[in-house]
Amino acid sequence: MERSAKIIPYIILALIGLILFVPFIGDFHLFDWDEINFAESSREMLVSGNFFQVQINYEPFQEKPPLFFWLQALSMKIFGVSEFSARLPNSIFGVFSLLILFRIGSKLKNSRFGWIWALIYLGSLLPHLYYKSGIIDPVFNLFIFLGVYFFIRWVSDQKIQQRNLCSMLSGLFIGFAIITKGPVGFLLLFLTVIVYWLLKRQKRFFSIKEVMIFGVSVLFVSCFWFGHETIKNGPWFLIEFVKYQIELFSEPVAGHQQPFYYHFVVVLFGCMPMSFIALPRFFKQSETDALSFERWMKVLFWVVLILFTIVSTKIVHYSSMTYLPLSYLAALQLNNWNSSTSKWLNVLLIVVGSLISVVLFLIPFLAHFHLNYLQGLIADKFFSAQLVLDANWFGFEWMIALVYGISVLFFVYLLNKRNIILSLVVLVIGLGSTILLLGKYVLPKVEIYSQGPAIDFYESIQNENVYITTVGYKSYAQYYYTKINALAESDALYDQKIKAKEIVLQKHSAFNHLAAKQYNSILLEWLKNGAIDKPVYFVSRIDRNHLLDSNKNISFLYQKGGFVFYKRNL
Repeated sequence: MERSAKIIPYIILALIGLILFVPFIGDFHLFDWDEINFAESSREMLVSGNFFQVQINYEPFQEKPPLFFWLQALSMKIFGVSEFSARLPNSIFGVFSLLILFRIGSKLKNSRFGWIWALIYLGSLLPHLYYKSGIIDPVFNLFIFLGVYFFIRWVSDQKIQQRNLCSMLSGLFIGFAIITKGPVGFLLLFLTVIVYWLLKRQKRFFSIKEVMIFGVSVLFVSCFWFGHETIKNGPWFLIEFVKYQIELFSEPVAGHQQPFYYHFVVVLFGCMPMSFIALPRFFKQSETDALSFERWMKVLFWVVLILFTIVSTKIVHYSSMTYLPLSYLAALQLNNWNSSTSKWLNVLLIVVGSLISVVLFLIPFLAHFHLNYLQGLIADKFFSAQLVLDANWFGFEWMIALVYGISVLFFVYLLNKRNIILSLVVLVIGLGSTILLLGKYVLPKVEIYSQGPAIDFYESIQNENVYITTVGYKSYAQYYYTKINALAESDALYDQKIKAKEIVLQKHSAFNHLAAKQYNSILLEWLKNGAIDKPVYFVSRIDRNHLLDSNKNISFLYQKGGFVFYKRNL
């Protein structure tokens, strides 16, 4: 009976996670770039039967290892190729994350703290939203966090047998992180350990035997794929992968250039309310428990935030690994909540919560009732044209913002009454309902404005035997939503790709992003003017259509919103 009672919290949390993370994840198209990029690589695994080499457009994709794509491909195999299947792995990992936080929190302190930790994480904006997406980071972050957690257990435990077990588990999870997103999985742990060691000035953490167990565990998992790839295809992938990581670090790749404070702003406002609740912990002495867990979490948080602040390429989810340690600090603050000394924090939560509600209110309200005013605010020619599209607003979508705003007010009110668990339940219900309603009624309309006409066009030509490309902007949508197949050796483009690659590699020592740019330029020129054997569709934007309008080989089809469509016939 007692054992059954211990399982009940896990069942409740799992059900909460499934109810909040799974509904409506298939109700709108995947977003360019990352969601579509990753889903297309997973789809191509199923089509080609090649599960050990990640591809995009059936060409090697050296930016990511395959574990996440395996998860997506498995989901697609079971449920079919769809938006739902592409996002489901993260929803499942969201449930795992809640259960793990509750479990670790209960072990560190008690079940009450476990509930606080799981609920504040679930009740914060970006951590919740990412588990309804199709990007890699939620899976990667959980593996990193578990690797760090078992490392902490390893260096803190006095029993040799437990130390050996924890060093092995830490190594296994870091290995999984490496084949999810690459060596940065090991780098984050390594830097965290180095910084912690420098702060604590402890002479020795571990024995040589334990380090060997850890190292063998990392290699056992990571070499399962990296070793296979190197043996089968040579060191090409490893070399190109490392070069790509250096590019990300040293220069803004693919236009992702942001100010140095970018990730600080993303984490502070994107992780509302846990980011603001955690603020006081950064100015307090860390708790001195057996694991020194708070100090470890602070070090992990700052290592991730500073590292990705230094990295030149700044993308919103790069700093998402900060969310887990940040949630622990917020849980500590809530566990020791003092209403009388937290008045400034109450005001901050209400102000920021209200601002977020206003933003959620304004987007659908202006789009439905004051579209002309909204267009006047936007100088970008493409996005202004996209707003002309009929997104079929019902007119009540602006009221969804009230759900979140009211829940934040009740959350703060109950917090001041020291009803911590109840306040978090209200917060989770409010945020969960808001995101579910946004996913059902708002995001599908936002998706129409961002990419709708292009997606509709791609879906309309799925059964045609043609070539298709974008001109003037980068996209992966044409691959996924036209359901392209690999080129046959008899296709003229097949030979042209071989020739283009030979030309490029004569000028570049490696196939980096500069070489890829030249390669794509050669292929585009051939599609526009070369001896094609199939019709070619071109998709451009109204601010880039001059790249095609002057070509006599190409016929204008139509314009819809900000997208322009062309065709070259045989």
